[in-house]
Amino acid sequence: MSSSTEYGSHTWELLLTVDHQEQDAEKEFLLQVTGDLHIGGLMLKLVEKINTRQDWSDYAFWWEQKKRWLLKTHWTLDKCGVQADAKLFFTPQHKMLRLRLPNMKTVRLKVSFSAMVFRAVSDICKILNIRRSEELSLLKQSGDTLKKKKKKDKNTKEPVTEDILNLCNSPVSSGLPANPGLYSKTMTPIYDPASGSPASSTITWFSDSPLTEQKCSVLALSYPNCSPEMLAEMYQPRTLADKAKLNAGWLDSSRSLMEQGILEDDQLLLRFKYYTFFDLNPKYDAVRINQLYEQARWAILLEEIDCTEEEMLIFAAIQARTPSHKLSLSSETQDFTCESEVDEVEAALSNLEVTLEGGNTSNILEDITDIPKLADNLRLVRPRKLSLKAIKAYWFIFRDTSISYFKNKESAQGEPIEKLNLKGCEVVPDVNVAAKKFGIKLLIPVADGMNEVYLRCDNEEQYARWMAACVLASKGRTMADSSYQPEVQKILSFLQMKNWTMSSQAASEPENVDMKPECFVSLRYTKKYKSKQLTARILEAHQNISQMSLVEAKLRFIQAWQSLPEFGLSYYIVRFKGSKKDDVLGVSYNRLIRIDMATGDPITTWRFSNMKQWNVNWEIRQVAIEFDQNVSIAFTCLSADCKIIHEYIGGYIFLSTRSKDHNETLDEELFHKLTGGQE
Repeated sequence: MSSSTEYGSHTWELLLTVDHQEQDAEKEFLLQVTGDLHIGGLMLKLVEKINTRQDWSDYAFWWEQKKRWLLKTHWTLDKCGVQADAKLFFTPQHKMLRLRLPNMKTVRLKVSFSAMVFRAVSDICKILNIRRSEELSLLKQSGDTLKKKKKKDKNTKEPVTEDILNLCNSPVSSGLPANPGLYSKTMTPIYDPASGSPASSTITWFSDSPLTEQKCSVLALSYPNCSPEMLAEMYQPRTLADKAKLNAGWLDSSRSLMEQGILEDDQLLLRFKYYTFFDLNPKYDAVRINQLYEQARWAILLEEIDCTEEEMLIFAAIQARTPSHKLSLSSETQDFTCESEVDEVEAALSNLEVTLEGGNTSNILEDITDIPKLADNLRLVRPRKLSLKAIKAYWFIFRDTSISYFKNKESAQGEPIEKLNLKGCEVVPDVNVAAKKFGIKLLIPVADGMNEVYLRCDNEEQYARWMAACVLASKGRTMADSSYQPEVQKILSFLQMKNWTMSSQAASEPENVDMKPECFVSLRYTKKYKSKQLTARILEAHQNISQMSLVEAKLRFIQAWQSLPEFGLSYYIVRFKGSKKDDVLGVSYNRLIRIDMATGDPITTWRFSNMKQWNVNWEIRQVAIEFDQNVSIAFTCLSADCKIIHEYIGGYIFLSTRSKDHNETLDEELFHKLTGGQE
């Protein structure tokens, strides 16, 4: 039997700080504790000592020195490693956070500072009614971009007051469980595609949510663009190194906000991080489509992604369309959806059903074992150093994922001059519709880098067929894939938008049109052209899209953005193992690209489909990846933490496992297994 004095020697004093809502309340409390006291018991002792009647259910201990939460209430102080010198703060887990959305609107809401960022983003998206939260994440602006803004802010005479949308009364913000039916169509408000507001039959879904009809419109509708002066004050990347800074601040999805130094009422950016936009549907995704459109729009205006002058005018014309849209939608347009791709198995079963009934089969997929081929006269262009490009016509045959070319059609039965395997290659459009130039640039991986080949087509139809085939082949898919025809139609649709003719009225009276063209193009073009010139050229491009509905125009903008060569690339400055100079690594949804930092030319491409495994040496912060055919690479990241690239790779692989089941729940454990890492 031990005496009371002997027992008392095992107790020690622990100083606890309480984050009180009342300013004049006592903040610090000294408790006598033992090492075998569990966290829940410590909470109970502290609340009894405070002796204040209030709801403490959202409170938890934050260990300041260790930068971590003590959330496992059954663990003892000894097991947690808490000793007398520990500084524990008893603070609410849900705190206010300011989020800047892709449309540059700022919302203020309560977010869990103790949950992993992946879970916190999911809760935020439930408040904002954005489906597929796994595509988004939180970004902290880098110091470089903020410094440039502050320098320019010194010249402004009056401080700009930001209009903040307050959403702090939501069930999720209050720490209550959110609606579990995020991915269920029956539990998601249906929007009017014309106005972006919830349809009257489902407006009741917002009765317990801060997202009222008025606030929903702020998130689902586009508003007039900012002035060129405001655009000039925003950070605009000029080089690949500048673009790499944009991606340096992604938060770690496997750690909480507090663990990453985020404080109450800080401002973060909510952005689409992964460029694989799954199951976009105007009936349920008014907010999601608008925010995606806005992120694309700002990427174009701030030149975060490169595009040609012709493409810039197309983007300007669509922007000019979206804010002033007044046409009503036909029932046919209201049913518009991005789910047009036909699943191969469904198509085959449909054909089989029609065949058994004695009807005519459709031509969608008559025989999935019969792989189509293309055969045409095309011109081959090979760049040569210190000389002009060599352009020569050949007979080309596209079969499977390879292109073979022959001297002429008659010699096609023999051996080809050369056979190009396009699997894993880079496909870049080289098009100028006004000049009738329809080219395809192919960067084909070889042992010592990339083999550059250009194909020249005669017309739009030929270009669309061959371009679509090349795009699929680069992903390891053939023309038998169900996405081939939709890809052809998408390319033709984009070309049609570029093929504009100016109406006589618009040409003669551009000054009569109420338009501020400087709001729709990047600063480069406002410096290059006068306002009247820009107005006239935007009106030219506007002719082909004037009959589009609001939602169709936004979706067309997103599709045009997706067709740009640089779309979906997130840049990082890295140093490859064995290299003496820095390179840029581009991370996309299906590949990694090594890019020359000085010239911007791609050096090598590695496809995720050929990847065996990847891992991180956390001691030296080096990412190592193994591919098929005994290819392995290793690099250290210089512009950001290597964990960000590791999470990008795992995240894209995780997103590739999604199916079209609308009631699916996210496998959060799998996401963290693929992206978390073991530091």
